[in-house]
Amino acid sequence: MTGPDEPTTTNARTADDVLDLLDPGLLSNPFGVYQRLREQAPLARALPRGVDTPVWVAARYADVRTVMSDPRLTNDPHDVPDGLADDLHRQIARTRGVPDNESTYVARSILDLEGADHARLRKLVSRAFTVRRVNELRPRLREITDGLLTSLPGRASNGAVDLIEHFAYPLPITVICELVGVPEGDRARWHRWSDALVSTDRDDFGPALLEAAAYIRGLVSHRRAHPAQDLLSALVKVEEEDGDRLTEDELVRLVFSLVIAGHVTTAHLIGNGTLALLTHPDQLARLKADLELTPRAVHELMRWCGPVLSAVRVRYAIDDLEIAGTPIRRGEAVLALLASANRDPREFADPDRLDITRVPSRRETHLGFGHGPHYCLGAALARQEAEMAFDSLFRRYPGLSLAVSPESVHHLRSPNFHGLSQLPVRLE
Repeated sequence: MTGPDEPTTTNARTADDVLDLLDPGLLSNPFGVYQRLREQAPLARALPRGVDTPVWVAARYADVRTVMSDPRLTNDPHDVPDGLADDLHRQIARTRGVPDNESTYVARSILDLEGADHARLRKLVSRAFTVRRVNELRPRLREITDGLLTSLPGRASNGAVDLIEHFAYPLPITVICELVGVPEGDRARWHRWSDALVSTDRDDFGPALLEAAAYIRGLVSHRRAHPAQDLLSALVKVEEEDGDRLTEDELVRLVFSLVIAGHVTTAHLIGNGTLALLTHPDQLARLKADLELTPRAVHELMRWCGPVLSAVRVRYAIDDLEIAGTPIRRGEAVLALLASANRDPREFADPDRLDITRVPSRRETHLGFGHGPHYCLGAALARQEAEMAFDSLFRRYPGLSLAVSPESVHHLRSPNFHGLSQLPVRLE
């Protein structure tokens, strides 16, 4: 895993510098860059991809919580008076090949809406992700997990199997697709689309987004004619019975957000977490000796190597305010660095040390799932999937080991996302 002391070419040292979020140094070693930001420029300026005007970035735990929850900040630029906020996500979408008339899929989703509009959409799907409903899914989750683990030996090549492709990814995509109502034969498409959406490749993003949107429209049409016992059918019923509550565009955007968010984060939490445990044998030995520690381990892994580096959306200042002693003017945008907050020594003792016993079971102190009104809707499901993945993986294959050196395991190069492209392991 990347450590905080590794060299980086990023030269942002003070709030007067502008941090390039596509800088190779940051992409290869985000935690090292974040460490310097927290101490030297806790509220710095950064330039997201596809945006001409720098945004503020918050690096410290307390400031990140403020950015995520302060009502003077909003995810929706339309909330800012006098049109002072530029819609940065539309700008980014435009530079990545998405025409303005199609950019609502990334600029007006449930992640962007606030207040009553956000609450209305969240309420429509929240019942599918309650702790009770997630617990009801446990037998099916166990069945999917056991089936994937049983098939791993047959996936091996030269004694090694890619845990990302054959376990970490198919587990959450199967669960969320069954929950939403995406047919099994179509799930490989979502793998390709999600890879394109988290990469830095501008050429792949637009086509992937438009293909996914067109696919969802077709699936919605199919569910109208052939309803089933799934979340999409329930949402279609809401749209048909009360069009004021859910329009077709909202339905498409909602399904898109649910499927992408419902598998990408969990897949890479499983991948990152497995690598972390395999490269920290003391922690792995402790977990194997007491698998009841698994819920605590998931919290710590989400803190220490969670896949979400920054908030999915910037937040815009509705009024003038001050964060970390820095004035933020109305209309300016602020980005919360969640992974930086999770390594802040002001909140976590010895934060760069992995310790699966750090917090009591079920107590969530990290910000890996966000904070405030936009806290991850599927957090309970993601935690349960990860808990079952780690528990079952090390029960079934207690001798699991890396098939390559840790240095040769590569992370996806994204300013917002920290995940593995592959994780070759031996099952012995």
